[in-house]
Amino acid sequence: MRITRAVVPSLFTVLNAFCGFLSILYASQGRIEMAAWFIILGGGFDAFDGIMARITRSSSQFGVELDSLADVVSFGVAPSFLVYQAHLSNLESLGVIISSMPLLFGAIRLARFNVQLVGFEKDHFKGLPIPAAAIAICAYLLQYNTERFGLNGWTGDGLAILVVVLSFLMVSKVRYDTLPKLTRRGMRAHPWRAIAFSLAGVVILVSKGNYLFYVTAAFIGFGILRALYEWIRSIATNAEKDPEGESEISSIDI
Repeated sequence: MRITRAVVPSLFTVLNAFCGFLSILYASQGRIEMAAWFIILGGGFDAFDGIMARITRSSSQFGVELDSLADVVSFGVAPSFLVYQAHLSNLESLGVIISSMPLLFGAIRLARFNVQLVGFEKDHFKGLPIPAAAIAICAYLLQYNTERFGLNGWTGDGLAILVVVLSFLMVSKVRYDTLPKLTRRGMRAHPWRAIAFSLAGVVILVSKGNYLFYVTAAFIGFGILRALYEWIRSIATNAEKDPEGESEISSIDI
C-alpha cells in the first residue's frame, strides 16, 4: 500500500474528530471540564492539519471535505451536547433549541465555506470560524463552571446568551483573520497579525489556560468592532459622494 503525503494532514484531521468523540463521551458522564478540554485539543489538531497540508504541499479537495466532517463532530455536535449537559437542560424545550444552535449554524457555516472556497489559501474568514466559536464556549465553561455547583444565576444565563450570539456570528459576514503563515513571507505580509496571535499564545501559556476565555472574547470582539467601524465608514463615504447633498448657487438679478 502506497502512503502519500496527504496522509499527514489527514491524520491530524482524524485526531480532531476523535477528540470530538471523546468530548461527547465525557460530557455524557457529567465530566464537563474534560469534555471541554478535548474540544480545545481538537481545535489544536484542526489548526495543525492546515499547517501540515501547507508544509507537505498536499492540500486537496478530499482534505477540505474530511476537515469539514471532522469539524461538524468536534465543533458542532460536541459543544451542542456539552452545553446541554452542563446547564441548558434546565431550560427544557428552550434549552434544547439553544443547545442545537452550534451544530445547526456551524453546519450551515461550513457548507457556505466549502461552496465559496476558491483555492486553498485564504486571508480571512467570512463569519466566525466554527472552531473559534466552540473554543469560546469551552473556555467560558472552564472559567465559570464549578464541579460542585455547575453554572448558577447569571453564569447560566450568560452561557445561553453566548451560544446564541456565537451561532449567529458563524453565519454572519463579519470578517475574521486567519492564522498567519509560519514563514518569513507570511510574517512580513501580516506583521501585526503575527504579533497579536503570538501575544495571545503567550498569554494563554503563561496563565496556564486561565485567560483563554478572555483571549477568545478579545478575538471575537475585535471582529465585531472592525465590522462596525467599516460599516460606519462606508455610510460616511456614501454621504460624501451623494450629489443630492451639493448646494446649488442661484444667481440674483439686480
